[in-house]
Amino acid sequence: MSTPQGPGPNQPYPQQWSAAPVPPPAPKKSRKWPWIVGVLAALFVIGIATGGDKDEATPAPTAAAPAQADGQPVAPAAAPAAAEPAAADTSAAGIGNPVRDGKFEFTVTNVESGLSELGDNPYLVEKAQGQFVVVTMTVLNTSDKPKSISPGSQKLFDAQGRTFTADPTAALNLDTDVAIWDEINPGNSVTMKIVYDMPADAAPASMELHDSMFSGGAKVNLQ
Repeated sequence: MSTPQGPGPNQPYPQQWSAAPVPPPAPKKSRKWPWIVGVLAALFVIGIATGGDKDEATPAPTAAAPAQADGQPVAPAAAPAAAEPAAADTSAAGIGNPVRDGKFEFTVTNVESGLSELGDNPYLVEKAQGQFVVVTMTVLNTSDKPKSISPGSQKLFDAQGRTFTADPTAALNLDTDVAIWDEINPGNSVTMKIVYDMPADAAPASMELHDSMFSGGAKVNLQ
């Protein structure tokens, strides 16, 4: 039996079968997107913070002036005029005109000012702190009962709007029909003089005459 011999030197070796090549593993993807998202979120927060400061520092834009139908801008409204001082009440009665308050009708007949003292008796004379102003008026009782009149309820005002009350002690040196303790009978009219002590440079401007200290009063202009 002959021994099998291998291929000759010029003969190729028989083809050898090998397993299919295994593909190399895919490269691992770098997980960079979480870092990118974090950076973007931080920039967003910083932008909001800095943007809020800019909004506070930046003044609001001025609104444009409204335009008319023809396209011309509307002129701004004029500022309101300053309030003027109240004028004198020309509707009030004057000297010689009767006014009523409650059950009394008053008529101022005379105003005398610039008196430095009142009284003929040197021991009872009254000297003014400034000047005495004597207002003479008639008072008519229009009720059906006796009523007393109080000089202290009659107010005098000067040109500056200051209020003055009567000086009953100085009035004792004047001749008058009625004293402060007298009553006026129904239908009777008496003459009453009221004295006021005012500054020397003050000018009597008006009076507010009252039936009583709680009545509304009636105004009389003295100028």
